[in-house]
Amino acid sequence: MDTHYSTSHDLLHDECHVPLSYSPLPDLPDPSGPPAKGRHRPLKVSAVTLASVVFLLSLVALVIHQSPQTPVNVDNGGPSMETEGRGVAQGVSEKSFRGFSGRRLSFNWTSSMYAWQRTAFHFQPEKNWMNDPNGPLFHMGWYHLFYQYNPDSAVWGNITWGHAVSRDMIHWLYLPLAMVPDQWFDVNGVWTGSATILPSGEIIMLYTGDTVDDVQVQNLAYPANPSDPLLLDWTKYENNPVMVPPTGIASDKFRDPTTMWDGPDGDWRVAIGSLLNTTGIVLVYQTTNFTDYELLDGILHGVPGTNMWECVDFYPVSLDGEYGLDTSDFGANIKHVLKASMDDNRHDYYALGTYDPVNNTWTPDNPELDVGIGLRLDYGKYYASKTYYDPVKKRRILYGWVTEGDLEFDDLKKGWASLQGMPRNILHDNKTGTHLLQWPIEEVESLRTNSTEFEDVLLEPGSVVPLEIGSASRLDIVAEFEVDNETLETVLAVEADAIYNCSTSAGAAGRATLGPFGILVLADDELSELTPIYFYIAKGTDGSCKTFFCSDLSRSSFAESDVDQSIYGSTVPVLEDENLTMRVLSWMVDHSIVESYSQGGRTCITSRVYPTEAIDGATRLFLFNNATSVNVTATIKVWEMSSADIRPYPLDQL
Repeated sequence: MDTHYSTSHDLLHDECHVPLSYSPLPDLPDPSGPPAKGRHRPLKVSAVTLASVVFLLSLVALVIHQSPQTPVNVDNGGPSMETEGRGVAQGVSEKSFRGFSGRRLSFNWTSSMYAWQRTAFHFQPEKNWMNDPNGPLFHMGWYHLFYQYNPDSAVWGNITWGHAVSRDMIHWLYLPLAMVPDQWFDVNGVWTGSATILPSGEIIMLYTGDTVDDVQVQNLAYPANPSDPLLLDWTKYENNPVMVPPTGIASDKFRDPTTMWDGPDGDWRVAIGSLLNTTGIVLVYQTTNFTDYELLDGILHGVPGTNMWECVDFYPVSLDGEYGLDTSDFGANIKHVLKASMDDNRHDYYALGTYDPVNNTWTPDNPELDVGIGLRLDYGKYYASKTYYDPVKKRRILYGWVTEGDLEFDDLKKGWASLQGMPRNILHDNKTGTHLLQWPIEEVESLRTNSTEFEDVLLEPGSVVPLEIGSASRLDIVAEFEVDNETLETVLAVEADAIYNCSTSAGAAGRATLGPFGILVLADDELSELTPIYFYIAKGTDGSCKTFFCSDLSRSSFAESDVDQSIYGSTVPVLEDENLTMRVLSWMVDHSIVESYSQGGRTCITSRVYPTEAIDGATRLFLFNNATSVNVTATIKVWEMSSADIRPYPLDQL
């Protein structure tokens, strides 16, 4: 089998009986063209050029929008639908793709289509709903991941903490629920939180609870048995909450504590996201004993007009090294990253800046690239991310919630919703000085099996090249594109492009002199369904040259009425001392998720894709160049990927 899951059930008629790490209170409910031919290693493949006849194929595949299959009226038979969406009334961000839509128009999905969407090597629970990653840490040989989880259904609600462990962050073992909403201070949800490991090895977990009165408060929990490598049992502090909304802060605008850090005065600090009028802000509290917290004067930072900040992250990065830093590190050659998840648009923004612990302020290096108005961690479906320091390999690891792009009805039918993105290693981009570099952790390479290489494949204007690799549902792809230098210089000398934007463009079908060009993933032989990931080079009216990196979902699925068909992307910096002709990308294709990394991870895009034809053995991979005037040469290496081993921990063997 090429997936790691059990058969999904219709959760409208099925209950999930997940074991608890402790008993809930008794008075509360119990929560339960001619192809480019590749050769497998160690042989490599010579360049294959296409005849101009392929231009016709390009026009058919990329310019003409295919007619979708006609959706059918389906009686969802589901619960009563609300128009405002899920989570908003409870004081958190929207938790469904198109709101809690009550319409009854739906594509006629089959069980095999639903089954194919389940990933093979991305972490997700056996079934039901998952959202934010919580409290990642390393303890006694195990990497721990906690996560927002609904044990009862594939939609948001009844939020508990799921729990899993891994030796390598690739192969995971499910554990019993860590914490459930069973106290007055979290009865409406055990929401997002973070772990802090003290120098003594003691583990402190702070999390947001939604009280019986719908007030967001911060609570303390700690392992009942710190010597247990699996951390199966957790104790909630008897005098919770340890922090409540301060004067002037709304009761539903105070959430998601960060990992704590040790200040220069010896006091520990923690940051919490909040809102003042329309200004998203970060509050900082300090403590000496982890049970009593004092709000520091002022705010760490705020940006007017960005509205509520949630899932704040705050950590140092080194300017002169290749390693990550502990959250408490402070000193020369260090910048601090401030990241916040925007409640309004569900995007994660970050900026680099200088932290002043004495005055409790953080100042961005570039105000034009401030949090909420500048750079994003990911330009696709990636939210509520959280980092932690891995002491084993001295690196900072990033997790992110990868949301769905389909309807809730479809999630209920398939029995699950949401993924965690592949863990990413985070470093400062020493070349730009403004960006982070994000790259999948090296352990993912252990899943690589057969590889095929294609060298110097010529992509003439308007060409599409099929790559002979067999089924393409699970791949790791590294590609390099070289633009014809003479044509590039000629065009940039005379031609200015209109202002380009991935999201408002015509996508891969919009032809111009220097783009788009890239790859087509999750496509079928006839190119009736395809997902282009591509570059587009443009010269602005100010004479500057910009390179755009985009993911086009507009022709990814015949199920147009049910799924996201947006075009995602942004610019990716190419510096003067870098070779403009080189484009280095890495893609990870795992059934319904495609993670794309450009220029070493300066710009990243995560896409959710739901094809109806390009599934199972019908999934194909292509190179394409839909530019009008430039030749592009591509060198690409493709690995097939095996499944990760993700299953319940054999607790009966303890």
